[in-house]
Amino acid sequence: MPSILRSDSPKATNFQAEEDRLFVRSAARSMQVLSAFHHADRPLSLANIAERAGIDRSAAQRLVHTLLQLGYVRRSADDRGYLPGLRLLDHTLDTLRMDPVVQKATPVLLELRKTVAERVDLSLFDETRLIYALRMQSKRETFYATLVGHSIPTFCTAGGRAVLSAMPDDAVRDVIGRTPLHAYTSKTQTDPEKILDAIRTARREGFALLYDEFVLGEVAIGVAITGRDGSPLGAIHVAASLSEWTPEDFAHQAAPVAIEAARAIVGSL
Repeated sequence: MPSILRSDSPKATNFQAEEDRLFVRSAARSMQVLSAFHHADRPLSLANIAERAGIDRSAAQRLVHTLLQLGYVRRSADDRGYLPGLRLLDHTLDTLRMDPVVQKATPVLLELRKTVAERVDLSLFDETRLIYALRMQSKRETFYATLVGHSIPTFCTAGGRAVLSAMPDDAVRDVIGRTPLHAYTSKTQTDPEKILDAIRTARREGFALLYDEFVLGEVAIGVAITGRDGSPLGAIHVAASLSEWTPEDFAHQAAPVAIEAARAIVGSL
C-alpha cells in the first residue's frame, strides 16, 4: 500500500508572528510538536521531536511535558519514547461530527455501500491531496487503508481526479504544478498534460475511472462533491478488485449510483 500522505510539520520560520499581533507563538509550537508525529512509524524520542518540529530541545522538553500532562502526548509502552495521546481523538470526533459534508454524506454512503457491496469512501479536498473522512470497507482492506485520516494524492486517484474535474484547467494546472508526481505503481501517469486530459474526461463524463495507478489490482470510481458555488469539497470513492471486475463493467455498475449519491449529498448542503 502506498505511504500515507501527511502535511509537513510547520516550521518556526513559516510563522509571521511579527506581522500578526493575534498570533500566539507558543500555541503554534505546540502544534509543531504534535505534527512531528505525522511521518513517524515508531515512538519518538525528545531529540526526534525537537528535530522534526524544528525547535530546540529545551522548548521541546517543556512542550512535551505540558502536552503529556494534558493527555495529548503519552509515553510508549517501553517508556523509551512518546506517542500521540488518546485525547487527540476527541478533536478528530469534533472535526467529523461538525463537518456538514460528513453529516450529510453518512446516511447516503451507507445506502451506497449496501447497493454496490464494495468499498465506499468519502474524502475531503486539501489541494494536492484528499483526506479520508469516512471509510466503509470491503473484505480485502489492510489496517492502514481502514483508518480515517489516511490521505491520498489528487493527481493519480479516482476521487482526486474527480475533484480536480470540478475546477477550471488553470486551477488544475496550479495544483498539479505543486504536486510531487510520484509513480506509486508502474502504471501511474506522471505526465502533467496526460493527467489533465484524464481530468477533462472525468469532467465530461461526470466521474473519474482509474485502475492500477495508485494501487495495483484496484479499480475505482470517483465523483466530486461540490458546494453551492461549484467549488470542490471532497469526493465519493467506490473501489473494487480487478480480479473480480473489468474497468468497463465496474464503471457501468458503480458510476450511475455514485453520481446519484453525490447529487443527493450536494443537494442537501
